[in-house]
Amino acid sequence: MSTLHEILSTDKRVREADPALWEKLDRERVRCFACGHCCPIPDGQPGVCKVRFNQGGTLYAPFGYVAGVQCDPIEKKPFFHAYPGALAYSFGMLGCDLHCSYCQNWVTSQALRDPNAISAPLEADPKLLVTDALRQGAKVVVSTYNEPLITSEWAVAVFREARAAGLLTAFVSNGNGTPQALKYLRPWIDLYKVDLKSFDDHHYRQLGGRLQPILETIRALHGMGIWLEIVTLLIPGFNDSDAELRRLTEFVAGVSPDIPWHVTAFHQDYKMTSPSDTSAHDLLRAAKIGREQGLHYIYAGNLPGCVGQLEDTHCPGCSELLIKRRGYFIEEYRLTEQGRCPACTFALPGRWSKHFDGQIASSPFRPQSGSQLVKILSQT
Repeated sequence: MSTLHEILSTDKRVREADPALWEKLDRERVRCFACGHCCPIPDGQPGVCKVRFNQGGTLYAPFGYVAGVQCDPIEKKPFFHAYPGALAYSFGMLGCDLHCSYCQNWVTSQALRDPNAISAPLEADPKLLVTDALRQGAKVVVSTYNEPLITSEWAVAVFREARAAGLLTAFVSNGNGTPQALKYLRPWIDLYKVDLKSFDDHHYRQLGGRLQPILETIRALHGMGIWLEIVTLLIPGFNDSDAELRRLTEFVAGVSPDIPWHVTAFHQDYKMTSPSDTSAHDLLRAAKIGREQGLHYIYAGNLPGCVGQLEDTHCPGCSELLIKRRGYFIEEYRLTEQGRCPACTFALPGRWSKHFDGQIASSPFRPQSGSQLVKILSQT
């Protein structure tokens, strides 16, 4: 039986990478610009991500499949300042440029790196995915679950169809980008969530990356006008010291105090089973530090009902409650059609619909038409 790598390297599962995302070097080598590693790749070898590879001096990238699809409340991504209540049709591929030991999506992200990570790919095409998204009532199509930067060509192919159908588009990403990748994505992307995993370069190297490319991506995304929200998974003993949180939130506030910062609770997963789960007290402590550094919108996640008002959106002008949440569920929505506070008319930063039409779903679910996606492994 063919291996997963062999299956994903066939002509049907790859395309020549976009010229904007690579260059030729000497001796049949190429350099990939899809992520911050900027891998120089010899002929016959993959990059760090394991899914982009050099064959005969040409770089190839994944295409024509998904590792799964799911319909999520947009609040799960999480986006709290972008179309509350909207349904996000989420798709992902396989592979990642990092190897976080606590990854919650390791079955897909580490599928070509960890023999225990097995996720059968599903044959797909952009029109099928967008048709499926429209059938479910989605407003946004999101590339997520694996690292979308390393599969940018596929994401853009899907996003072209999504835009033509009137849908919005988004990335849920580790942010390990490059100027070339962001320029390539800019015309096709509306929303971007970055995982800012730490503010310590040594910690990032433990995860297989570097801090600087993530910081540069955050600055660039904000400068491009793409709506940006940032998430930090708070891990006891790894990234939760007061000093590190102070540096992290000072940086975010320096880019813009209006960027929403989600500090979320860690729970033991994948290979990280020794730290204790994050407590509500720790989330409240982190939020306090963020406020002291000047951030206007701080949210605490993964512990619904345990973090006071840190699930809600308040007006920074008059403290009026604007959006009340519990977990992914919106209990109250009070913004005006113009995205303003009804009490003081303050314009809340974000991307808002003129009308809140309720919430299609407050929990994730599999698309009803998912059976249209055919397992690739079953065809071999």
